[in-house]
Amino acid sequence: MSSKFNPSKLMMLGSLKSRLLLGLSCALLLLAALVLGMAWQVGKTMVQETNMAHLRYEANLIADEITQQIDHRFQALERLSDVIGVSNNAQWLSHQLGRNDALLAWFDAVVISDTQGRILSDWPVVQGRAGLETQELEYFKTLKGTRRPYVSEPFVGRASDIPMVLISVPRFDNAGQFAGFIGGVVSLDSSGLFNRLATIRLGSKGYAAVVTATGKVLYHPDRSLINNADFDSKASPLLDLALDGWQGDGVGRLLDGRMGLQSYSQVWPASWVVGLYLPTEQAQLPLSGFIHKLGWIWVVIALLMMPGLWWLLARILAPLNQLEAQIGDVGLGRRAYVDLETNMQELEQVATTFNRVEGERQQLVGHLQEREAFLDSVLNASPQGMFVADFGGNITYMNPALLDVLGISANMPMEAWLDQIHIDDRSGAKDMWMHSLKTGNDYVRQLRFIRSDKEMLWLDIHARVVMLTQGGHSLGLVGVVKDITERREQEALQRWEAEHDPLTGLLNRRGFERRLEEAFADFQKTSTPSALLLFDLDHFKPINDEGGHALGDEMLRRIAQVVAWEVRRSDHVARQGGDEFGVLLPSCTLGQAERIAESLRQAVSEVSVVHEGKEYTVTLSIGVTCFDETDTTVDAALSRADAASYDAKGKGRDSVVVKLPKAPDPMALFE
Repeated sequence: MSSKFNPSKLMMLGSLKSRLLLGLSCALLLLAALVLGMAWQVGKTMVQETNMAHLRYEANLIADEITQQIDHRFQALERLSDVIGVSNNAQWLSHQLGRNDALLAWFDAVVISDTQGRILSDWPVVQGRAGLETQELEYFKTLKGTRRPYVSEPFVGRASDIPMVLISVPRFDNAGQFAGFIGGVVSLDSSGLFNRLATIRLGSKGYAAVVTATGKVLYHPDRSLINNADFDSKASPLLDLALDGWQGDGVGRLLDGRMGLQSYSQVWPASWVVGLYLPTEQAQLPLSGFIHKLGWIWVVIALLMMPGLWWLLARILAPLNQLEAQIGDVGLGRRAYVDLETNMQELEQVATTFNRVEGERQQLVGHLQEREAFLDSVLNASPQGMFVADFGGNITYMNPALLDVLGISANMPMEAWLDQIHIDDRSGAKDMWMHSLKTGNDYVRQLRFIRSDKEMLWLDIHARVVMLTQGGHSLGLVGVVKDITERREQEALQRWEAEHDPLTGLLNRRGFERRLEEAFADFQKTSTPSALLLFDLDHFKPINDEGGHALGDEMLRRIAQVVAWEVRRSDHVARQGGDEFGVLLPSCTLGQAERIAESLRQAVSEVSVVHEGKEYTVTLSIGVTCFDETDTTVDAALSRADAASYDAKGKGRDSVVVKLPKAPDPMALFE
């Protein structure tokens, strides 16, 4: 067989029939890719939504079950507290614990302390446990301060070497004063708290976990992580949000760096977070197999269709050879029009249309030079920035005024100065430009342009399609460009000044109230917790009286800086007037808000100003509250926080007071 080069083969590849066949083949490939891509995208969305719904259901179910487990244990301890009363007789307490031995079904051990945190009695009895001092431990301080049931941070049992938590309730004497606590030790391995997690089926790589709000792991398939807070929660943004009190689901990066589906639910009584995780590759594994099979089916169908398409194209394209040749002759000037001899009506219509368009084109060419000369004179003389673009979207001319505004030269390539459009505006400006070219609508757009000297301009662009008076054909676009940088800067400054305090740069009352309304709307829709701090400055009046308003203003500025530094980036700080301040803490629990308030109180107490050798300091009387289901407006929460601030002043100032909504009186229903 000869292997010599055959020029006729190359000519066949250059024929119209070969090109259409090649184009049809490419279209089939693109169609296959499009179908497979759409199937992948639609399937991926469906798989993700299905798996996300499953994760959300399981996370809520697990959180509800754990919440019930915690509540039942709280109730059991409270009933025991009612039985033993206020007695601190160790022998009698041991006798009562022995009589309530059934509690060991829920607890590994039960302990009772006195007012000072000393363990009076335990069951079952462990040598050395009675007499232990707990007053310096975290859970005793919390119980004494909040006087509410509390679940401690996890710890490792001294004898069993097993991770545990202490579920405890406060004891009260006959006068309602704190008299110690009753606590139940619960093993994280065998207590049944996390039995539900063992039944979860998330494939070979999915798993469930439970962590405390401080980031300590309570349950995880990797047992080495339990009671461990060494991992970086910032590596998983959704987990970091969940630790701050958020609950929901989404797709994000897991702690091991992989992308995965995640769902979080809160166990509010214990300040725990339940998380379910499913790596993306596992969720999409069934879909990948389906797309692979679909691709092979498409290949088989395409191979079976190719011979029939080849024969069909050969039949259809035969009369086009003559038309192709004559059009080429018209383009080369060898003939004035197309004269096609064929009985195909479609080709005759193409020839007629081509001849009409060619005649109109010759007419337009005759007037083009005159119009271009007139347009050049108008554009060059205009003090306003103007440009001309062809209907392909390419800008073919910019007048000197526009070149001066943009700081570019006339011979600078269009691709180069287009890159100077601000990256955030580039895509939208391009899409709108293409839309105007397709529809013939005016192009109206404001965008940012970065000059070569790094100065940023705001430009207002208005371009209009130029239409022929005869036939309505479009020639391109003519546009006007205005420099509106100064106006945009003035508008931005006015918007900022409307919601900010000029002295401190913090939000003013108007800006603060708008953000309060937004946070309250989120609370009503999604129950997202938000906290509110209100405070004014103790001992501020002497600063103004003795040092003058300038010294008072300096103190206000320093305090504003300290407060803004101490709170989270997502929080909103406002100076509402005079020495009154407010802080909105979105997605924040009441316990977290109280800790933030304490840090603010401590930080501000260290701020001082000096006048004529005398140092002045102030303190804060902070009122803390949170949105509640009984609140109908933001004013209810503001009133509670304000009342709490007054209570703090009444207690001697320099303190934090938390105020909760009053519980409804059940007897009021019978009045």
